[in-house]
Amino acid sequence: MIEVSIEDRIGTILLNRPEKRNALNNEMAVKLHEALVQLKNDDSCKVVILKANGDAFCAGADLAYLQLLQNNTYDENLLDSKQLMEMYNTLYHFPKITIAQVEGPALAGGCGLAGLCDFCFATPNSQFGYTEVKIGFIPAIVSVFLTRKIGENLAKQLLLTGNIISAEEAFQMHLITKVIDANTIAEEVQSFSQKILKSVSGESIALTKELMASFPGNSINEQLEMAATFNAKARATNDCKKGISAFLNKEKLTW
Repeated sequence: MIEVSIEDRIGTILLNRPEKRNALNNEMAVKLHEALVQLKNDDSCKVVILKANGDAFCAGADLAYLQLLQNNTYDENLLDSKQLMEMYNTLYHFPKITIAQVEGPALAGGCGLAGLCDFCFATPNSQFGYTEVKIGFIPAIVSVFLTRKIGENLAKQLLLTGNIISAEEAFQMHLITKVIDANTIAEEVQSFSQKILKSVSGESIALTKELMASFPGNSINEQLEMAATFNAKARATNDCKKGISAFLNKEKLTW
């Protein structure tokens, strides 16, 4: 269901359940979480690409799986929901650059996966949407991250209607980074990954992402206090010392 590989410091997570349009069930969500933890702790990996095998990026939750959950007790469903929450939360707080390569529909929880990545590149025929309300379900966990990403007003337009939008519309709503031709998307994602891993500090990326994740819900003064703390922490990192030394000595720097 999930394939993981690393090449030239680029980790790839492949959703590999094409016969089910890469829909998520409990086993697949757990394996995806394990893959994220594996790459998070692997020093040979600096950038992670999330992509899929087949015609769909991810169709969201497996409906057969959701039907089985109706027989669960509340406590069993709460435990299952928290496992799903951990997977999404791990992706959100992932300390390395994450890139979604979307080719085809990314719906419901699949749209959540794509939108949670730092960058999302999609082909023109890709579609996005949070369709849960159309089947009497709710986009609970993904709504937390979507509201942070695009704001409450735009999030309501997607979450409360269940509408499916085009890649161009998703770009206009700032849900994705760029729309790329299907013939060149793989090459462009690889090129972008190579460029970014060579031009930015891994330690800086991790600290910046951690700092930005802590901002919402705090006052401006609390955010500034956090920023000052992270500023001081960053100055002590090896990457900062290396970068400043290279700049002062006019040395070419490749991370």
